[in-house]
Amino acid sequence: MAFKETYKNKLVKIFVPIMLSNLISQIQMFIDRIFLGRMNILYMSAVGNATAPVWTTMSFIFSLSMGASILISHAVGEEDIDKAKNYAASLIKFHNVIPIVLFAFWMFCSPFVFTLMGVSENVMKLCVTYTRIYAPVFLILGLGSAYSVVFQTSNYTKPLVSYGIIRSVLNIILDYLLIFGKFGFPRMEIAGAALGTTIAEYVGAFYLMYVTIAKKNKFFTSPGIKRILGAKIGFYLRSVKLGVNTALEDLLWNTGNLCIIRILNTINEVAAGIYSMVFTVEILIVVIIGSIGSGTLTLTGEATGAKDLKLYRNVVKTAIKWSFLVSALALIFISIFPRLTLSLFTTDKEVIEMSVIYIILVAANLFGKSGNIIIGNGIRGYGDTKWMLFTQIMGTAGVIGLSCLCVFVFKLGMLGVFIAVLCDEALRALINFVRFLRIKF
Repeated sequence: MAFKETYKNKLVKIFVPIMLSNLISQIQMFIDRIFLGRMNILYMSAVGNATAPVWTTMSFIFSLSMGASILISHAVGEEDIDKAKNYAASLIKFHNVIPIVLFAFWMFCSPFVFTLMGVSENVMKLCVTYTRIYAPVFLILGLGSAYSVVFQTSNYTKPLVSYGIIRSVLNIILDYLLIFGKFGFPRMEIAGAALGTTIAEYVGAFYLMYVTIAKKNKFFTSPGIKRILGAKIGFYLRSVKLGVNTALEDLLWNTGNLCIIRILNTINEVAAGIYSMVFTVEILIVVIIGSIGSGTLTLTGEATGAKDLKLYRNVVKTAIKWSFLVSALALIFISIFPRLTLSLFTTDKEVIEMSVIYIILVAANLFGKSGNIIIGNGIRGYGDTKWMLFTQIMGTAGVIGLSCLCVFVFKLGMLGVFIAVLCDEALRALINFVRFLRIKF
């Protein structure tokens, strides 16, 4: 019993603060999209088209740091804290170059990207405006992802809750003031949403810098300034070699999502907006499941370093049970109240009725997604990032191919896209589960 309580308590200790922080952030984005969607459904299409490729590149940076997270967790399991700090120091020092390049890319090349995505002329200008105002967030992304690894591998993620509250509350206030032009502020609409988010991200980053200095003794994997300055690039390259598979995997998933949006743009002008709307609801639930996955990655990494197969398997099994429970509750709620949920984003009754079946399908998709997130993080924690990349290659090719078949051959429209997404998640979850069962130490 003590054994079970130990790993379950550690899992809760890691994932609950991450979950609360991310939930707060998602609620903020939820409100942000409510503001924009109720103003004009084209704003939902613009945000959907703009954020999909931008978040794809952001996710690449965070996923690239996952290699360091795995290696640090292995070192912690081996009780080699000095090695763990060396990996952390190298990540903090060298993980800033790519984000700076991406900042320049999105500032100057965003119109080219949206042209490739088939964004209509009405939506194009809105997408470019949003992206250029939001692009400065990339300048703090490298440090943010590096210190997220330090927080997680130190099993001390509690400050992330305060971070989420500060950033999100400020964002909601700024959105209200800048989108609608309240209390003497200019009415900036979609530009105001982007500016409010950018300011809030920087305020949140300054808070995390304060925490890492004020509570440095809490972060046992955090290196000092001297170690960071003297960090060798070899540690970073080793972590990147492991993390690049996860980064490419994430890039492929997001590329598949971009292709889906491109397919939706051929159906009609509001299709991407509906897709963005229903998947915003899914993301809110996936944040909870993903947070459990973050704890799973850390603890399976520690178990791998300690060569403890029993602990490894129990962490993954517990995390799957918890994530399936979350998925079941979400499906029940959305199935009972689909129109109420959709009415938060739009007052257009025709759009709401059209979207009911899609939001229920997205809720059903949570079970396959849960399996991929939890089992996938368990496989990564073991150190096998190549396998997850392999299944994602198959999945991306499959979901794009099936979407095209359903939309252009069988003429199923948006329904065909959602059927393809469900099939992709379910099949990959099954394949990854078989791989998990074969893991031995």
